[in-house]
Amino acid sequence: MNLQRGSLSDSNAARSRRAGSIAQTDPRSGVSQISARLWLTLCAFVILLVSVLPLKAATREEVADFLEVTGFDVALESIKLSAESGPIMLGMQDTDFATTWNVLTDSVFDVTVIQNMGLEIIQNAIAEDDLKFADDFYSSDLGQRLVEVENMSHMSSRADRMADASAELEQLLDSGANERIAILDRLNRAADTSDGAGDVMAEVQFRFLRAARDAGVIEFRVDDEELYNRLLDQSKAAREAGRMDSLASAALTYKDFSNEDLAAYADALEDPAMQRVYELMNAVQSEILANRFEAMAAKLEGVQPSSDL
Repeated sequence: MNLQRGSLSDSNAARSRRAGSIAQTDPRSGVSQISARLWLTLCAFVILLVSVLPLKAATREEVADFLEVTGFDVALESIKLSAESGPIMLGMQDTDFATTWNVLTDSVFDVTVIQNMGLEIIQNAIAEDDLKFADDFYSSDLGQRLVEVENMSHMSSRADRMADASAELEQLLDSGANERIAILDRLNRAADTSDGAGDVMAEVQFRFLRAARDAGVIEFRVDDEELYNRLLDQSKAAREAGRMDSLASAALTYKDFSNEDLAAYADALEDPAMQRVYELMNAVQSEILANRFEAMAAKLEGVQPSSDL
């Protein structure tokens, strides 16, 4: 399932602008703007998914099969890779705090816990018709080939991928592969179902920082509102920068697929049923991420003296 993340260096800014110009020429791109896959989606969607339930809920077994067929089980598992960003957000990556954080990561970001959380939320929120649409596509020959490469990209570290991804996008730019770049951008836009992803990133960070404050790990020099607004400004800027990262990541992930295959994928992603599935998946991933960061912060109470933020 195409839920991705990434970021290009400043040295690639000129090529990024060229790629952005090319990608924007595709008239079929009607969904919202791409964001980095490092953080995935949250607040307003979670309210939606828990308040509007399908008339007939899928069984737990059906949802478990759905997660495996679509590759979303691997996307959920990859949430654990985001745990390393916790000390960085708090400015404590080079302290003993980071060591304690790493020790706790295995238990708090336990894959079984994460996947059970996702399964429960999805079971209570997904409509059977939407589940069937996604399941039918991803169980096809093309769908399974896509799941294989997407699973690999989910579990690869950012550092391992970004140099190769940047090089792949550069090669497309140099060869004038405008049509392919436009299709890749179309894929990314279809998979990014929220206009408010900047708000989502800020919300995840704010929930974590507030939990860390309550645990005595940090202290705020500003009130909650000002902190949130600052995080919101930063996340919106990161969202725009991450757009080119996601394009590069897609160029690498789908390099062995034809334009025709990718156009067929884009058609499936843009279907209203698949859009609802992706909206739910992005919301689930982000809610679990925020929840696990809050749980980590609670376990750190009394670990070390407070630091100012």
